[in-house]
Parts: sequence; C-alpha cells; structure tokens
Amino acid sequence: MSSRALSEIFRLERTRNYLQPGDVTRAVRLWKDYVQRPERQLWQDYEWGNVHWYCCGNPLEARALLDAVMQAISPPSARELRKVVGRMDAVWNQPSPPYDPGRE
Repeated sequence: MSSRALSEIFRLERTRNYLQPGDVTRAVRLWKDYVQRPERQLWQDYEWGNVHWYCCGNPLEARALLDAVMQAISPPSARELRKVVGRMDAVWNQPSPPYDPGRE
C-alpha cells in the first residue's frame, strides 16, 4: 500500500475511539491467516466455535473492522485496502473441490 494510504490508516487509528494503533494491520493478518486454513477447520469453527478467538481475535470481527475502515478513509486509500482485502476474500470464496470418497 502507498505511504499516503498507510498514513491515513495510522491517523484513523489514533483518532477513532474504536481503534488502537496497529488494529488494521492485525485485522488484515488475522483475516489472511483465517481464510488460508483448511476447509474442515473452517467448518469446525462454524459448527462449534473456536475458543482461541477469545484470546487471539475473531477473524470475522476483523473482517467487519476492515469494512468499517474502508468506509472511513478516502476513496483512493479505500481502493488500495479493498484490493488487499479482496485477494483474501477471493481465497475465502473459492468453491470447494468435489468430494472424492476414494481419497480418504
């Protein structure tokens, strides 16, 4: 991302009461790590929840925070952040491979 976009995000983190310095970076990292997990782990999280989210952060809340940040920054900076988040969303939205019972 450009220095202008990063500066705008940094300024937003310092001026909004719902953000702390580094929150956007943590949210991006948390969402990226989450979407790259195996599908069975994602399904288990959906079915039973994940106790680690209490200490380490909820990736779904991180994604919602990123949406809020994209609304709060200027359109050019939002486009840059949307491009970064969009790559992760593309991984999240990939269709599952067909089930092959012979592979298990």
